[in-house]
Amino acid sequence: MAPTDEAGQTAQHASPLGTTPPGRPPADAAGPSARMPRWLPRAVVLVLALYAAFQLGTWAFHQLTGLLINILIAFFLALAVEPAVSWMASRGIRRGLATGFVFLAVMIMAAGFVTLLGSMLAGQIIKIVEEFPNYLDSVINWINTHFHTELRRVDVQEGLLRSNWLRNYVQNSATGVLDVSAQVIGGLFQLLTITLFSFYFAADGPRLRRAICSVLPPARQAEVLRAWEIAVNKTGGYIYSRGLMALISGIAHYILLQILGVPYAPVLGVWVGLVSQFIPTIGTYLAGALPMLIAFTVDPWYALWVLIFVVVYQQFENYMLQPKLTAKTVDIHPAVAFGSVIAGTALLGAVGALIAIPAVATLQAFLGAYVKRYAVTDDPRVHGHRRGGSGPGLLARARQLWIRRPGPAQDEAVEAGEGSSS
Repeated sequence: MAPTDEAGQTAQHASPLGTTPPGRPPADAAGPSARMPRWLPRAVVLVLALYAAFQLGTWAFHQLTGLLINILIAFFLALAVEPAVSWMASRGIRRGLATGFVFLAVMIMAAGFVTLLGSMLAGQIIKIVEEFPNYLDSVINWINTHFHTELRRVDVQEGLLRSNWLRNYVQNSATGVLDVSAQVIGGLFQLLTITLFSFYFAADGPRLRRAICSVLPPARQAEVLRAWEIAVNKTGGYIYSRGLMALISGIAHYILLQILGVPYAPVLGVWVGLVSQFIPTIGTYLAGALPMLIAFTVDPWYALWVLIFVVVYQQFENYMLQPKLTAKTVDIHPAVAFGSVIAGTALLGAVGALIAIPAVATLQAFLGAYVKRYAVTDDPRVHGHRRGGSGPGLLARARQLWIRRPGPAQDEAVEAGEGSSS
């Protein structure tokens, strides 16, 4: 019976076409191949952990961007005062005390300059307000004379007082007082942070260098110390070049203001020199606006002369003075200096524009110590002139080839000569 039953079952499972379907694999054989690999859960957890760490790092970096920028500014300020602090320390003064003396001198000069400038500006603003009716009368008389109008000062004043523009301006100014106050407090806190960090960097410079070198092998320690020294030299050179350009700019503008008879000419000259050189991008406009305002109180035409002089001197400084002075003090090409300022502005704004040149000069000098250089060939294309300065030029050679080229008559003569010779 068993064979018959087996035959019947075989017949039932047979295909209508007469072929036997393949049997199902055993459960034990299919189990291991369908099981999840052991490394897959660990890989998924690792990827998620790395993604979470990346998101956390990105968030922390964006939150700490302001602090990192302040530390970067403080580091470059510490590099700038490093030579003075080291000189005083070599004379037997403790490094912290020497750093305090340097910062105190800088703060006293800055406070004195701000005080003189503030008092001068307040006096001139009061003078402008008192003389405003006379200026308005002179402008109205000039307009009536040249354009044959009949304007009156009373009508102009009433129009200004009743205008919606003045009302909206007063309202916006009243609502913006709190924003300005918050910005001033934030700026003071940022200045205090930069000052503290720069003081610590300058006072504890040797300790900081020892801490960095203690985790590096001796060969790397020498490279770090060399890079630090290069950074100090380049940053000091940059500050020197900016100070020299500020001195030249201040003297030039002082001479102009003194000739025009503008009051407070020495203070205005110092203002123009410092602001135009140490505030990037908008420093030139801020520097020129104040002398123009003071000159306007003396004579409106004097303000126009100051504007013309500021524009002309700025072009002279950009194309003649600054490229040569910056290239000599920080030893980089003027085009590289200009490009580094643009790149620094795009990355970090005004801060990047201020520290871009010393940073690029430091990097260039540090990499130049490890770049192997070879003797340059005597090829004329390298030196920009022909060897020995003799021989015809390119145009002369082309003219000679053109003259020697045979024309139609010369071709016939050549063919006739060949035929007679044959």
